[in-house]
Amino acid sequence: MQQTRRASLSRLSKRLAAIVLPGFLLVGCLGDQSPLLPASATSEGEIAPRISTMQRASDQEHQRLLAAFGGEYRAPRARAALDEVVQRLAKAGEGQIGHYDITILNSPVVNAFALPNGRLYVTRGLLALANDTSEIASVLAHEIAHVTAQHAVERAEKEAESALVSQVVSQVLKDPTRGAAVSAGSKLSLAKFSRQQELTADQISVRNISRAGYDPYGAGRFLATLGRNTAFRSSGQNQSADDKRLDILSSHPQTPERISAVTAAARQIGAPGIGERDANRWLNAIEGLAYGDDPRDGVVRGRRYLNSALRIGFSAPDGFSLESAQDMVIGVSANGAQALRFDSVTLKSGQTLESYVAAGWIEGVETTGIEKTEIAGQPAVRAHGRGTDWTFRLAAVQIGDRVYRFILAARGGSDPERQMRSIVDSFRIMIPAEAQAVRPMQIRLVAAEAGDTIASMAERMPEQDRPGELFQLLNGLDRNATLTPGQRYKVVAE
Repeated sequence: MQQTRRASLSRLSKRLAAIVLPGFLLVGCLGDQSPLLPASATSEGEIAPRISTMQRASDQEHQRLLAAFGGEYRAPRARAALDEVVQRLAKAGEGQIGHYDITILNSPVVNAFALPNGRLYVTRGLLALANDTSEIASVLAHEIAHVTAQHAVERAEKEAESALVSQVVSQVLKDPTRGAAVSAGSKLSLAKFSRQQELTADQISVRNISRAGYDPYGAGRFLATLGRNTAFRSSGQNQSADDKRLDILSSHPQTPERISAVTAAARQIGAPGIGERDANRWLNAIEGLAYGDDPRDGVVRGRRYLNSALRIGFSAPDGFSLESAQDMVIGVSANGAQALRFDSVTLKSGQTLESYVAAGWIEGVETTGIEKTEIAGQPAVRAHGRGTDWTFRLAAVQIGDRVYRFILAARGGSDPERQMRSIVDSFRIMIPAEAQAVRPMQIRLVAAEAGDTIASMAERMPEQDRPGELFQLLNGLDRNATLTPGQRYKVVAE
């Protein structure tokens, strides 16, 4: 039942998220698509002008990445550990690896990528999954391999094939299932590395981390973790074709194929047990790392949504699951028959709340029954809406020139009035002290005691979805793994 519910959340949230223009989505080398330079930066011609153009384009891409991934995340210990890994890779690279500058991105998304000029990017979401230095070394070596093999230059020639967001969003309500998935995947749609380029980068990375003194088997372990993370995020359900295209590893060779290839490459170097792993050093570097949502963007705590920057919060009805996305919150009921979206817009000069709602903010949905009211002491409007397959309850709360919008959709002819009443009654403006108390979840290290199990460790993460599975994922453990007393393990806590 829980898995069915999560699968419904995945499908319905994508449909509802596309009702209003979504925010950015950008993924890189470990994800669906990667950032690259405009075609003009890599066209054939003299080398000097091309490099100059490439540098300018790279600077622009750097700013786009910061904007799309929540800016730079400053974590001095993690940054120092990453810098040391790159220095060792460069020393072992026999001149092939030059200077690389690393940026940690403030995003829970699991991703890493590199620009052709040597800028490396890793998200804090990826750092949390690594369990030793050799694993993170394999990620950096893989990205560096794309640069040294000039894969990004070859890939840039394919940029013209990318889809345009504006051509997709206009079709969303005509075909919600397909439109939502395509829109999410193409908000910054860019060409991909080829299958062979990914396999080549894997092979190069295994050799380089081994020459740098790291365990070459770290690449296989981390790829296995990436595969498990994808399964965890997708709830292990059978996905539609569009869902699979949005999967974090969908544009790459299948994870088992890559694991098999890097493991074979490692065996050519030596038997398991060679090279440095240094788990303790890596765990020390990421202890205290923020995990999940940034409070400035809003966080989900069970059925509650809290945004410390906007100082607002609300609760979903009983049985709903919430998920925070960029610039919105989406959710679904336990039976999958109702879906929720929350976001905000700014009123135009001279525009009233009533005229805004009457104009209809959902394309193709007739808005009726507009009623002026108050919510949390603020001017508000409630309304009804009806589409082809869905019945809507709408609510908009005005605070200054900002309008906070709730869309609750029900299918099958049911009326979501009672659930919408519960939502708007829970909406509130937090006092400053309460807003400041909303802190991000963090990676914490806990030493196992005699008798500790995966289940007992998972009890330390009560506000996390499927805490037992998450604990296994974060620590690279199998379901039946036995914990070692005295050994430190990652948990998620405030």
